Amino acid sequence: MSRGDDLQSQALTKPAFSETQASALVESVFGLKVSKIQPLPSYDDQNFHVCISRTKDITDGPTEYVLKISNTESSKTPELIEVQSHIIMFLRAAGFPTASVCRTKGDNLTSLVSTDSGSEIASYLVRLLTYLPGRPIAEIPISPQLLYEIGRLAGKLDKTLEKFHHPKLSCLRRENFIWNLKNVPLLEKYLYALGQSRNREIVTQVIQLFKGEVLTKLGDFRECVNHGDLNDHNILVEAIKSAPEGATYHVSGILDFGDMSYGYYVFEVAITIMYMMIESKSPLHVGGHVLAGFESVIPLTPVERGALFLLVCGRFCQSLVIAAHSCQLHPENKEYLMITAKTGWKHLQQMFDMGQEAVEEIWFQTARSYDSGIAM
Repeated sequence: MSRGDDLQSQALTKPAFSETQASALVESVFGLKVSKIQPLPSYDDQNFHVCISRTKDITDGPTEYVLKISNTESSKTPELIEVQSHIIMFLRAAGFPTASVCRTKGDNLTSLVSTDSGSEIASYLVRLLTYLPGRPIAEIPISPQLLYEIGRLAGKLDKTLEKFHHPKLSCLRRENFIWNLKNVPLLEKYLYALGQSRNREIVTQVIQLFKGEVLTKLGDFRECVNHGDLNDHNILVEAIKSAPEGATYHVSGILDFGDMSYGYYVFEVAITIMYMMIESKSPLHVGGHVLAGFESVIPLTPVERGALFLLVCGRFCQSLVIAAHSCQLHPENKEYLMITAKTGWKHLQQMFDMGQEAVEEIWFQTARSYDSGIAM
């Protein structure tokens, strides 16, 4: 869900390329002949699933790709997209199931294309990535073991990125980026989108608690680069075996690095917990399995653990408030924008009503069960 720092400025910047125009881009920029193309869901960029035809010059390699056209605001920060692309390649080389980034005919990772809308010239950064196999985990019944593996994956990803170096890496310090978890208080200017409601009251309370109990402890958290969006549509899985009790799955793809920024280890695990709760039939138990997996790679400190509850609540608030705001800007994209809201408000209210101590007891007890080898 690649999204920029200022929501309001992006109200009218989402690309609107037709399938014919997108096909022409693939051919002119990347030199590939398109045999089939169809749009993919997206937040404020534009994505297409592209199938290519073999030619006498191209007889091997992938035949399926994703064309990514960044919105005009994101296209003004090419160094950010460059770093994201290099991270995707770095992680793939390290063994993670990320896409390959295809080079243009001019041997670049991106190309800036301009279109004339009649009233102005708009410029968009274009990339082509290989298409990854699998189904979003939102579409399958997710087991405790898979939750553990996803938590472990999140920890390994952050740990591996400690070794990543790039001269423009500092561009990931996105201070006003609305999706960085430390920026929960920035939601205050979008609360109007909730009207006067119980939901708004909860978000307001979370923001106040967040200011007093999380922001004051940021100096005690360990910093790292976060993927920042390991949600149930950005992690792909494939079945590895079928058994009477059902298929066993493994992660086959990690998508969408558009929300990457400097954050903290505890941010990554909190974001992952929140998104894994969305489709779960027992959402309050999700956190313990994800936490156990993450801590098998990066054990949290007591201060980090103590902030986990409010961080998960904060991420629910970010997702739900920004979705409500974005729906007012883009009502035509409501179905995609409101995916989290279908269950998210219910989960947030349940967590908030139970309180930190009761939720933590479930999470931490479940996580401890892995120490004894008997996962709950």
